[in-house]
Amino acid sequence: MPVTVIHHAQNQEFTIEQEGGSAELAYSKPAAGILDFTHTYVDEALRGRGLAEELARTGLAFAREQGLRVRTSCRFMQKFMDTHPQYQHLREAPADTQ
Repeated sequence: MPVTVIHHAQNQEFTIEQEGGSAELAYSKPAAGILDFTHTYVDEALRGRGLAEELARTGLAFAREQGLRVRTSCRFMQKFMDTHPQYQHLREAPADTQ
């Protein structure tokens, strides 16, 4: 089944609605040029389908397109970035952390 990720900029989240359930990746913009992924959630019935990974790829593509550096307060996003070296260039530099 194709996955459609919707960006709700006003709510600062990316979502997937599927089979009556949902998945979300929430973010904040704590400083100029910084996108902090704060929370990932997938309804239990939808887990194991790669939806969190799809949200992660979409969120990181958004950060790249917008020229933003990424902070990963969310443990899932931290692990995702740690295991996907193609996204390392987006990571917030330690000197950027306040």
